[in-house]
Amino acid sequence: MKWLIGASSMVAAVATPLPAPAYEAGPVAGGGSITGKVVFNGPPGTRKVIPTKDIEVCGGPYEETLIQVGPDKAVQNAVVYLTDIAKGKAWPADAKKPEIDNKKCKFEPNIQVIRVGGLDVVNSDPMLHNTHGYYGKRTVFNLALPNQGQRIPVELPRPGEVRIDCDAHGWMEAFIYVADNPYYAVTGADGKFTISDIPAGNYKLLVYHPFTGPNEQAVTVAAGKPSDLNIELKKGASSIQGGSGK
Repeated sequence: MKWLIGASSMVAAVATPLPAPAYEAGPVAGGGSITGKVVFNGPPGTRKVIPTKDIEVCGGPYEETLIQVGPDKAVQNAVVYLTDIAKGKAWPADAKKPEIDNKKCKFEPNIQVIRVGGLDVVNSDPMLHNTHGYYGKRTVFNLALPNQGQRIPVELPRPGEVRIDCDAHGWMEAFIYVADNPYYAVTGADGKFTISDIPAGNYKLLVYHPFTGPNEQAVTVAAGKPSDLNIELKKGASSIQGGSGK
């Protein structure tokens, strides 16, 4: 299986999401799996960051790599997600509530996946941050956090990409993908991922990185068998090679 889809900017490419039907957790008999590796063969891209205020905390100018790419072209922090499963395995029982932290004028983490519901916005810095979240171009939350150690919960009830900015420090940005089912993975430093206990069937697979664009393709999962995929991200398009379980 091979596919190519042109990608545009994340804000334009990800439409404002609609409420999703509730996911139903239950036992999965004879589930299959998807494994693979995400690579990027082009230059990873950088941006020059020049803090313009609160220098004593934010520090001086630095260069930021946009796509974390290893020596073998492996991409770290790419999201791989089955978007259209209505019923399947349970969410992890021991998952802690996610958070995004304003720390030394950066967001930590700057890319993450969370469950539909919400997260805590935290300020670890000794000055004001104004954390602003968007679904597409629409504001979903806009929080002033003037106090160090402040923590405010926010609700994110819909699946899709949320872009995070700081209105007080314009260079700060982060990205959250909100998932409405537990069938997702985030690639490690080796670029590899596994999604397990998938009910047999046909699904849509989303491959997401904020600096290449979202891409979606049909995949088939066979009962009790793995499907292996090789995913190459490109700034203009992404390709996937692989097939259904055999």
